[in-house]
Order: sequence, then structure tokens, then C-alpha cells
Amino acid sequence: MKIWKRNLIVCWFGTFVTLIGMSQIAPIMPLYIKQLGIHNVSAISQISGIAFGATFVVSAIFSPIWGYVADRFGRKPMLLRASLGMAVVVGSMGLAQNVYQLIGLRILQGVITGYSTACTTLVATQTEKKHAGWALGVLSTAFVSGSLLGPLVGGYLDEFLGLKFTFFLTGGLMLIAFFTTLFFVKEDFVPSEKKKVESAKELWKQLPNSNIIVTLFVSSFILQFAYYSVEPIITIYIGQLAGSLNHVALIAGMAFSASGLANIIAAPRLGKLSDRIGPQKVVLGALILAGIVFIPQAFVKNPWQLMALRFGLGIATAGLSPSINTLLKKITPEKFTGRIFGFNISAYYMGTFTGSVIGGQIAAHLGIKYVFFITSSLLFFNAIWVYRGVYKKLKDHDKISEADIAMDVDTDRKSAHRTA
Repeated sequence: MKIWKRNLIVCWFGTFVTLIGMSQIAPIMPLYIKQLGIHNVSAISQISGIAFGATFVVSAIFSPIWGYVADRFGRKPMLLRASLGMAVVVGSMGLAQNVYQLIGLRILQGVITGYSTACTTLVATQTEKKHAGWALGVLSTAFVSGSLLGPLVGGYLDEFLGLKFTFFLTGGLMLIAFFTTLFFVKEDFVPSEKKKVESAKELWKQLPNSNIIVTLFVSSFILQFAYYSVEPIITIYIGQLAGSLNHVALIAGMAFSASGLANIIAAPRLGKLSDRIGPQKVVLGALILAGIVFIPQAFVKNPWQLMALRFGLGIATAGLSPSINTLLKKITPEKFTGRIFGFNISAYYMGTFTGSVIGGQIAAHLGIKYVFFITSSLLFFNAIWVYRGVYKKLKDHDKISEADIAMDVDTDRKSAHRTA
């Protein structure tokens, strides 16, 4: 097996487990906080929000930092650091004696994360160019499916194995990821010479396509915002749709995770498509389709219709993440790849956190249906921005390149004619 394929398999498993570890705590957080001695409903809600959101906010801050370290010292050391650190920290959450320890461990989890950033950089830089879109598409299924299936996994484990065992099992899986990374990931990395660390402002000045990169970061943010804007309200919405049906929480988990299942199926295929027709076309098409699919979710009559539309959303957006990463790889100088992917992961994390918070606020003040309308509008707005800021610019760039080639050929022909 080729080295890049073996690295992709190991990175997929580690990223999937990492994202499950970060998101599986959502449905069990209130129960665990109650088990730790907090019984006031209002206090449980507040502490749950802090504990859940802290990891993503801190991860958004530290992802570019670990991306820079990966550029300096290699990606494999970052994979080992993050996987071992996550194994210890997440496993320790099952031993927490009070909510302060739990919140502290959640913050520490955000600090030591970086497995996903290092994986994306490793796969992007080592994969053969003609397979880059497909490889990043496969890896993206670990991001999205891990974060979407995490709440469902957490709920199942709690029901059958207990709250504490959920943390122990996740920590154990991360330990397996550590050893598979240690023994199977291969990287030929030449450390760069020690030099002054560029600030974000200095880094931006050296990027040839900084405006396009910003647009892609915004697209990553809105992708996660769109997924997670419905998380706070989906159980309530299912309850309204279900009527006398039992197991509302289970059906809500299935509906929320349907997008993750569709993503696993469609992302590699759309990654291959982006290799053929260009990733910018896939990004634009995916945003438009996602905006369309969100609208009928406000008018469904039963949970199964909602589940089908969530599955359709997963197919529509499956090409976004790999195509964004492929574009970032193409337009970013290699020495900055880790930091740029780190900023992109930060956008993902902030989209996850912001979507969860704002989705609930929109539902509380305007109504549940407006969550779907506003999210759809954001996707359409993003599509317009991508068309103007990415698609047209890259299309014009391709035309210029073709014109330059034609001029070179014509010049060569005239030169040959004069020589004859």
C-alpha cells in the first residue's frame, strides 16, 4: 500500500475519534453535571453551555498555533501529541469530582487539540496531486460524521454503559489512535531553520491569494453554522412533529445525524468530481443546493420528512469541506500550509459553537421555522460571495493562463518560421 493511502486511513480513524470525543459530551453533559452535584435546572443549563462551548472556542484559538508548530517540526509529532493528550484528558473527565474539574478538563482538551489540523496538512501535502480531492474528501467524512454522530454515540453509550464509561471508552479509542499513528504513519519531513515567527498580519501580507483564502474560511464557518444551528432546537422540533410517537430523543438524534451518514457516502465521490471539474465549481454548487434544501425543512409534517431532508443536506454539503481544503492547498505556499489549515479548522470550531448558540436564540425570539430560513439565507449569501470572490477570480486566472500559453505557442511558431 502506498504511504499516502496508509496515512489517510490512520488519519481518518484518529480524526473521527477526535471529533466524536469533542462532540459526544453534548447530550450527556446536563446529566453528568447533575451527577456531579448540581441540581438547579438553570445552573445545569448555564454550566452545560460553558463546558460544551469552552472546548470549541479554545480549540479555535490554538489550532493555528499547532498548525505553525506542525510546519516547523512536522505533522507526525503533532498527531502523537494530540492523540495521547486527548486520551489522557478525555479519560480523566470520567474521574472528575466536581464541575470545576470538568470545565478545566474541557478547556485543556481545547488547548491540546490539533490532531485534525495536522491530519489535514499531512494528507494535503503528501497525497498525489491527481488524488488530492478524493483523499481530502475521504478525510472530510471523518470531520463531519464524527461531529454529527458524536451526540448520537454519546446518548447510546450513556443509556447502555453509563456516563463515566463514555469518557473512558473515548479516551481508550484515542489511545488506539496514538499507537496506530506511532507505528503506521510515515512522514519524510525536513525541519525548517529556526526563524522569527510571523504574526498573522505578516503572514497575510505574504499570501498571494489572501482574499480567496478569507472567503474559504467564511465558507467553512457557515458550513458548520448551518449544521449546528438546528442542534439546540431539533429535539423540540421533533417533539412538535412526532405527536404521540415515543423515543423523541432517539428520533432527534437520528435526524441530526442523518447528514453525517449522507456525508460519509457522498464526500469521496464529490472529492473525485472536484479533481475533474475544479473544486471551486463544487463549492459553489454545494452552497446553492444546501440553501435550497434548508427551506422545506421549515414546512415538514413529520419527523421522517425532516430526516430525509437532513440526509439530502448531507449529500449537498459533502463536497464543501474537501473542495475548500483542496483549494487552500493549491493557493497556499507550502511553508504556510499548517497555519492556514489551522485557521480553517478554527473557522469550523467557531461555526460549531456559534451555530449552537445563535440557533437557539433565533428559535427563542422568532420561532423554530426562522432558524431554517435564516440559515438558508446565509448559505445563499455565501454562494454569491464565493461566486464573486473565488469562482470568477479563478476562472479569469485560468483564462489568463490559457492566453499566455497561446501567446507562447504563437511566438514559438513565428520564431521557427523566421529561422526556416
